[in-house]
Amino acid sequence: MKHHGNTSKLGRESGAREALLRGLAKNLILHGRIQTTEPKAKALRPFIEKIVTIARHDTVGARRLVVSRLGGEVKTDKLFKEIAPRYLERAGGYTRIIKMPARSGDASPQAIIEFV
Repeated sequence: MKHHGNTSKLGRESGAREALLRGLAKNLILHGRIQTTEPKAKALRPFIEKIVTIARHDTVGARRLVVSRLGGEVKTDKLFKEIAPRYLERAGGYTRIIKMPARSGDASPQAIIEFV
């Protein structure tokens, strides 16, 4: 059986993929919306939504867990004070992906991911 085999690998090994998602998540928290390729945006969505769900409860344990997932205390204050309180009453679906035209250089599909 092929259970839990739906993770997009993005052509990278696990460490590089984790670093990529951490960097994309930090930029999304900082700017509120970022433009990237469509597969990266689709891989980032579950990663960032789990972090926002944890951040909705502003406790010491939640802060430590978010810092461990993001790899540093860089943007946790903005996440806990500005972003997470907007979604206290929302059950999920904190981000949206908007498809953009393909990049002219290599025709890779582009997308914008932003907080709703």
